[in-house]
Amino acid sequence: MPAISKNKPYRIGRSRTGLGLFATKPIKKGTRIIRYFGPLLDARKDEDVVENKYLFALNSRWTIDGSVRRNIARYINHSCKPNAESVVKPRKRRVFIHAIKNIEKDEEINYDYGAEYFKTYLKPIGCRCAACEESVQAQAKRARLKSSREKNGRTKSRKPAKKAAGARARPRNGSR
Repeated sequence: MPAISKNKPYRIGRSRTGLGLFATKPIKKGTRIIRYFGPLLDARKDEDVVENKYLFALNSRWTIDGSVRRNIARYINHSCKPNAESVVKPRKRRVFIHAIKNIEKDEEINYDYGAEYFKTYLKPIGCRCAACEESVQAQAKRARLKSSREKNGRTKSRKPAKKAAGARARPRNGSR
């Protein structure tokens, strides 16, 4: 794992989806956290075609191959409800990650990878970000409650109804 200066506001740590980047001290909204970097790949050159999950498209021509180990920003995981965002400067061919919310100490830093990445890599296996996990758990809880209510409703309806005094019993076959 790459060494990180103690002055940096982040560390690499174990996350729910593997490794992630975590705040070592509070990071204020609007703060530039880190630069995403690596070799530039030219879409017009066949020899620059690379297949990995660390590619960051700057525009239709240039892509950053962020798979280099020194690129600590590659450890930032996706979230559907992120606390950071990528700021792309295509003319300078640079990408920076900025906080869009206040990030607390020991909180995981994450950003939305975008629709194309989500569709290609995350949707087929299911998004496992904290926001989606909470949503799945909430849906499961609602389903359990609904099932429980239905089960309780069925058991109540199976109990024989008490007949009112003097009420005539109806035949079950529908005739009167």
